Amino acid sequence: RLRGKALAPQARRDAIRQMIEQHHLSERHACRLVGLSRDSYRHPPQPSEVNASLSEQIRQMALVRRRFGYRRIHDMLCEQFPGVNHKRIYRLYRQANLTVKKRRKAKRPAQERVPLQLARSINEVLSMDFVSDSLSSGRRIKCLTVVDDFSKESVDITVDYGISGQYVTRVLD
Repeated sequence: RLRGKALAPQARRDAIRQMIEQHHLSERHACRLVGLSRDSYRHPPQPSEVNASLSEQIRQMALVRRRFGYRRIHDMLCEQFPGVNHKRIYRLYRQANLTVKKRRKAKRPAQERVPLQLARSINEVLSMDFVSDSLSSGRRIKCLTVVDDFSKESVDITVDYGISGQYVTRVLD
């Protein structure tokens, strides 16, 4: 028994080869079980010169321009290789194990952290937060909650379908 699905033709060819060698099935019977024609089994695809040169061009471009993905490389190769679509470029890009290099996060200089100011009286320090939920109809609602840090009392709760920055300043004023 084979593990998982053998969908790709190359995987099907390997499965047929395994059935013939290990289970002593005929080629015709193994091909019928796997669902691949005998002609496809006997004549695997031969790499073309166009694919080889295209693959080499893709590798060279990816080495020079590390931030370019297969889409941008396809756009650059359209003039040299007319009639080559993005799916072929993607297949060759993946076969070469190429990926776009991730950008490193810029390290910022360490700043001194200032401790938060503790509230000593009512209405001295307020905190606000946004909360969202959905109604039974599926529509989303947003809540702006303003809390007094000293008394832990909720000063205001504003509920609406959308809360813009102007809306927040109006509520806080």
